[in-house]
Amino acid sequence: MTKDYLFEIGTEEMPAHVVSKSVKQLADRTKKYLKENGLSFKDIKTYSTPRRLTILVEDLAEKQEDIDEVKKGPAKKIAQDKDGNWTKAAQGFVRGQGMTTDDIYFEELKGTEYAYVHVQKEGKKASDILMGMSDIVKAMTFPTKMRWGSYDFEFVRPIHWMVSLLGSEVVPVKLLDVVAGRKTQGHRFLGDSVVLANADDYEEALKSQYVIANADERKGMILNQIQELVAQHNWKVNIDKGLLEEVTNLVEYPTVFAGSFDEKYLNIPDEVLITSMKDNQRYFEVYDENGKLINHFISVRNGNSEYLDNVIAGNEKVLVARLDDAQFFYDEDKKYPLAHFVDKLKNVSFHDKIGSVAEHMARVQIIGDYLGKKFNVSDTEMKDFDRVSDIYKFDLVTSMVGEFAELQGVMGMHYARLIGEDENVSVAIKESYMPTSAEGELPSTTVGSLLSIADKLDTIISFFGAGMIPSSSNDPYALRRNAYGIVRILLNEGWSLPIKDVLPELIQLLSGKTAAKLPKDAEAENEIADFIRDRVKQQLQVEKYDYDVIDAVLASSQQDPIQILAAAKTLQMHHDDADFKPVVESLTRITNILKKAKYRNANDIDESLFQDVSEEELYAGVNALEANTDLSIADLYKGFVELQPVINNYFESNMILDKDEKIKNNRLAQLLKVNNLADRMGDLSKLVIK
Repeated sequence: MTKDYLFEIGTEEMPAHVVSKSVKQLADRTKKYLKENGLSFKDIKTYSTPRRLTILVEDLAEKQEDIDEVKKGPAKKIAQDKDGNWTKAAQGFVRGQGMTTDDIYFEELKGTEYAYVHVQKEGKKASDILMGMSDIVKAMTFPTKMRWGSYDFEFVRPIHWMVSLLGSEVVPVKLLDVVAGRKTQGHRFLGDSVVLANADDYEEALKSQYVIANADERKGMILNQIQELVAQHNWKVNIDKGLLEEVTNLVEYPTVFAGSFDEKYLNIPDEVLITSMKDNQRYFEVYDENGKLINHFISVRNGNSEYLDNVIAGNEKVLVARLDDAQFFYDEDKKYPLAHFVDKLKNVSFHDKIGSVAEHMARVQIIGDYLGKKFNVSDTEMKDFDRVSDIYKFDLVTSMVGEFAELQGVMGMHYARLIGEDENVSVAIKESYMPTSAEGELPSTTVGSLLSIADKLDTIISFFGAGMIPSSSNDPYALRRNAYGIVRILLNEGWSLPIKDVLPELIQLLSGKTAAKLPKDAEAENEIADFIRDRVKQQLQVEKYDYDVIDAVLASSQQDPIQILAAAKTLQMHHDDADFKPVVESLTRITNILKKAKYRNANDIDESLFQDVSEEELYAGVNALEANTDLSIADLYKGFVELQPVINNYFESNMILDKDEKIKNNRLAQLLKVNNLADRMGDLSKLVIK
């Protein structure tokens, strides 16, 4: 027999960003708990609103299965000592079955006597096991927690009620002074409490009290109502998924409405208006049929359509107050020349252990000039880079960014345009911050890409030099995101940058030109290089390369993200080819021999010591590959496919570890040349081949 089980935690309003994750956590923890306790079920549905986290376990078994089986234990000679006393092995065996040594009996099996016990156990009732739901609630984690009353217990918000119903039966789970029952609460203002007769009544009963418990249904209602408004007015709305998720988790009964503001505010840059609406008020901005921002917004009310005019008027009043502030800041900032703001950056701290923003910008220019030559950036673009690196942080001290910090870079772009800066310079100011999230948009211009890499590289070097290195669980300055941004931009632009090779040169250039501490030795430089290189793994995972391919390419000594990605692409592409296995096996065989021999000198090959034509063929083949200075990873793999029979013949025709020391070392040196080439693709021994 099975029944549905309903469990609801009723709270004060939770922050929107934790609701979806929290109900998923509740479901996942419950699923694990039920499986550990041997209770079968079909599935777990989730419901959530700002005031409740709820799960419905479908077709939950009413009890554990009964146990009636014979368990085999240790041999008699292990279960008892020579005097017939029970050993620790026997005691541990029966303890694990919940029995005593009195329950042991012996039977012979293939000439040896073993200890056995007959286990008979009636399965526990589901209602008894479900009393443990309180422990699941106590174990839940949140970004921030609260205490209330005199309790030490912490939860995301104070808990006011709980519902726990197995079919129609109450399972009286207790947490602090709250005992679960069958009463839930409707909408805070529109609904009443509801007494549930059965777990399956939950969703419909709450609808009658203005609560749409199914988050997906609420989201669908919001989208449908927005589309109705849009169609009615011939508007366009770009649905931001994050904002939609947020407003869905802010309301229990959604009603969409539209408001407006004075057209005079449209002279303010669009990003300011959108930030005021979206980030500050949770409004959807509205565009006309041509995609131009207009003086309307769409929002969602937590309630029905009664007195909606009052709600609209109140929202318009709040928005206009913010827009008045934005207009004032915009007008004030335009009164001053750009140099006024740039000069202020000398007194703005980048970090108290590193120096000012102005000093940071000076270092960024040095780094960018160096990288620009590496990347063959044109003289015109380098001129634009030098200009933008002199000014690009100026908007940090503007009134607008002081109020809307999320618009740094964006306002710099607009203000630079207003005073007539080159478009490349203006856009690069905004793009210096890109990507603003792990998978965010990348710079679209060469100047912006170069500035972004230089800015992020200096940030990482400076913080590492000052000893502020991210731990496994703590990265307060988002250095990992900066490093990942560098990797993504390099790959997007096709720029080759072997990090470990260029760092010593960069640090030498910066030495004596900054008060900031710099990495003091090769070990510190390598730590930075490895930190950035480690972010390549993140990109490979995003692009869904096989785990063994990722492990193989990251195990190479290759430092250039472009080359690492090319190796992954090549190995993944040929992974299922007929000749892939023999190529990998022959190269892996070389690696294993060299590891055992611990041979490290590839420049010690003496052709006069060759004793077989296979040595000459291998030597010629490897030299041909090495001679190609433009050899791509794809061509290198193709070369190894062609060389594979030669390598096999080499092994068949020669004793690598020859008794003659000179011949042995000569052959090991040849293998090392092959291995060094193969290392460009990775450690192929990590590949899983069939």
